[in-house]
Amino acid sequence: MQTFRYGPAGSQVGDLHLPRAKNPPVVCLLHGGFWRLPYARDQYTPIAEDLVRRGYAAWNLEYRRLGETGGGWPGTLQDVSAGIDHLATLKAQGIDLDLERVVTVGHSAGGHLALWSAGARRVLEGGPLPQVRVMAAVGQAPAADMQRIYELNCSNGVAVEFLGGTPAQQPERYTLASPKALLPLGVPQLVAHGDADDTVIVDIGREYVMAARQAGDPVELVEFPDMGHFEHLDPKGQAWAAVVAWLERTVKD
Repeated sequence: MQTFRYGPAGSQVGDLHLPRAKNPPVVCLLHGGFWRLPYARDQYTPIAEDLVRRGYAAWNLEYRRLGETGGGWPGTLQDVSAGIDHLATLKAQGIDLDLERVVTVGHSAGGHLALWSAGARRVLEGGPLPQVRVMAAVGQAPAADMQRIYELNCSNGVAVEFLGGTPAQQPERYTLASPKALLPLGVPQLVAHGDADDTVIVDIGREYVMAARQAGDPVELVEFPDMGHFEHLDPKGQAWAAVVAWLERTVKD
C-alpha cells in the first residue's frame, strides 16, 4: 500500500493497494460517516485488503469533510472527482492500472459519493471534465437521495450542513448533489441494503432503485433481512460477498 496526494489539503489523499496481477481493474472506495469528521478511510482498509487478494487494485480515497476547511458543498464533491481523476496521473507515472475498468464502491454517505461520481454529470460548474470514466458503481446502504436525507433529518440535519441550506433555500445544490436527481447515471449499479438499517433506511435504497430503473439504468437491489447499517464493512460478511459476486460479473466478465 502507498499513500498518494491528489491535492494540497491534508485530506486530499488516497491509499493505493495493488495486487500482483497485471493491469488490474480499480475499485475506488469511498467511506461513510455522513460526510463528517472524524470518520475516515480506515473504515475501508479491511475491504481494500480483501479486494487486493481478489486481484483488484483498491484506491481508498479520503476527502475533505464537514468540520474541516473546504468540507461540504462543493469541496467534498470536488475532492471525490479529483481523487478519481488522479488515477490517470498515477498511470502516467508508470503504475499498472486498467482505467477502462474503474468502479466506485461506497458505504452510507460514501455510497452517495460512489453513485454521484459514476454519473456523467459529476462535473460541477466551472470544474474540469472528468479524465477517468467510472464504468459501474456500488452503493452500500447509500444516502442516495439528498431530499430524503433532509426530510428524515438524518444525522441531526446533516443535509442542511452539507449543502448550505434547506431544499427551498438551495434547490440547485440538492439537485446537483443527489444521485437520484441526476438519474440516469448511464452505468450498471448495485444497491445493497439491510432492511433493519435505522441510519439510512432501506426505503431510500428501494426508492432509488425504482427511479433508476424507470430512468433506464441497469441496477440491481440486494436486500438483507434483519441487517443493520454497519455490517457492510465486514469483508467476511454476506453483504460484502454480494458486492464481490456482482463485481466479478460486472467488471471481470
